[in-house]
Amino acid sequence: MTSPNSFIPGGSNTSESAAFAVMRSCEILANRMQPIRQMNPTASWEELVNTCFTANIDLVARYNTKPSDFRSYTVWAMCCTELELDVLTGACRLVRVDILEDTGESMSPGIDIGQIEGAFIMGVGYFLTEHLVYEKATGALLNNRTWNYKPPGAKDIPTDFRIKLLKNSSNPIGVLRSKATGEPAYCFGVSALFALRYALMAAQKDAGLGDSWLELGTKMYGKSQGLTM
Repeated sequence: MTSPNSFIPGGSNTSESAAFAVMRSCEILANRMQPIRQMNPTASWEELVNTCFTANIDLVARYNTKPSDFRSYTVWAMCCTELELDVLTGACRLVRVDILEDTGESMSPGIDIGQIEGAFIMGVGYFLTEHLVYEKATGALLNNRTWNYKPPGAKDIPTDFRIKLLKNSSNPIGVLRSKATGEPAYCFGVSALFALRYALMAAQKDAGLGDSWLELGTKMYGKSQGLTM
């Protein structure tokens, strides 16, 4: 199988567009092979393919997806994040993350779980660590290497990372009744920022400074170190 017209595998493009194109291509091949199947109802798959080949039936099919092939649907998900903050250094770590996501009838649960895990960590990077700094006069990117640009590392992965797929779910308008999985979990990265805010507020209260609301933006990991000092 090849997909020469694909753009990128991101945005669930592979699981949606490519998988749908494969389904339609299989239907095209099945229709071509149907007359031979009717003449040889007990033939094995290998015998059927060989007979179609000798009958000069084209066994290559293609299908190009189009917007009208798909309909919008809703993906439901929920997340709870527990974060630990060292108030002496400002360092924080994700202690536990629980995510429950509606994936419809998952085509590959292992891949979907990996997609959810990876998307969540990407979101954590966006909200906590990956801060782009530009030179005001020229617009040049100043932190263009890992010495001063910090994507999530191995120690940023939650110590206890629990992913569950919603049971008894189906998506009648999705490809094989499935749902896309990566993008919703990416949005859950903001839960790490929320957890950090409440950890800072708790530390503030413990220090006798009250528990007033802290307005935090994104890329807060380095800033949280300053707030604790």
